[in-house]
Amino acid sequence: MSDLPRLTAEQTAERLGVKLETLYAYVARGLLDRERTAGGSTFDPLEVEAFASARRRRASPAPVRSEGRPLMVIETDFALIDDGQLYYRGRPAAELAGEPFEVVARWALTGRWEPSARFAAGPGLEDARRVAEALPAGAGDRDRQLVAVTALAAADPLRTSLDPEAVAGAAERLIAGMVAVLPERSPATAAGDGAEVRSDTTAALAAELWARLSPQPATAEALRTLNAALVLLLDHDLAVSTLAARAAASARATPYAVVVAGLGALDSPLHGNASRAAHRMLARIAAGEEPARVVSDAVVDGRGPVPGFGQPLYPAGDPRGRVLLGMLADIPGAAPVVAAVDALAALLRERTGAAPNVDLALAALSLAGGMADDAGEVVFATARTAGWVVHALAEYREPPLRLRPVGRYSPRA
Repeated sequence: MSDLPRLTAEQTAERLGVKLETLYAYVARGLLDRERTAGGSTFDPLEVEAFASARRRRASPAPVRSEGRPLMVIETDFALIDDGQLYYRGRPAAELAGEPFEVVARWALTGRWEPSARFAAGPGLEDARRVAEALPAGAGDRDRQLVAVTALAAADPLRTSLDPEAVAGAAERLIAGMVAVLPERSPATAAGDGAEVRSDTTAALAAELWARLSPQPATAEALRTLNAALVLLLDHDLAVSTLAARAAASARATPYAVVVAGLGALDSPLHGNASRAAHRMLARIAAGEEPARVVSDAVVDGRGPVPGFGQPLYPAGDPRGRVLLGMLADIPGAAPVVAAVDALAALLRERTGAAPNVDLALAALSLAGGMADDAGEVVFATARTAGWVVHALAEYREPPLRLRPVGRYSPRA
């Protein structure tokens, strides 16, 4: 490991969230090894990751749900994390992953299970496309989705209505619009035997999204995996973006504004963007680079947990990641990506004990599909839009402005 990039003392302390004095106390107690150089002490990044993982396990031995830190515990009635599994209204999300996303999303929004559920963008789509096309050349698909929300809101005469049926309808149109506004990249989407899958009614939205993210024709296996990803990402306790969405709903923001609030918080490396760094790691390993070096570079560059691994709410591993990575092996041509995932997971399991999470699964799916490294973020945002509106509907039933905390003045020393 001596030829791998090492962390400086300052980088190590920042990664662990401690002062330098505390770091050197760890060294003195034999908890971390260091190498002395002319430039100062350096540390093995994988040893640091293992130490960080062990500290998290000791601090929280068996968390099964959010502890509501730092503000409060908020009652929710859709997603439950219990005994290492994710449930939607009492049904295992892993089982629902085999159902069409639109069916599950409509059930989440309205309580109605309608196997024929399909989403359509409605008025304003062409204006939203023009707005998205006017963005600078460096804009990504997440940028296009964000401006599309505002354009679609402007075209909705009932945008301010908080009637549950109106809100649910707006959510469905918005989700479809956020997909349809993206440029099409694979006009032909057919299964390997020549059977058309673009019009497959069991995964209509997934098929449309695939065509806008991947230059490759979609196979039935690929669409099933993408559809499962959408279902599994629909909701997940009170993530930062969900809290932002609920806070907006507490002030009686429109469903469109609620989604904008959620998108803003989602656009962060520790939340919705985590799959991008994981995608880059997998791409390097699939291209033949040494996994240990790739992980070391990721730790040095990101100064945080290895992207795609670990989930505090799942001490035994993220079930969403397990489901999706299991499905990935069935996608034609995905073998090099599966091998990269296996090599990376084996290294992290040996050195840190961390298990793959849903971000790694998104990264693997996007890499296998020839998508850009931000494609996982688009999948996440599209799916979680339904969840944000589910939370908004719940918050609209609560007293307004109840999520307005009170600040405590604390002057800097």
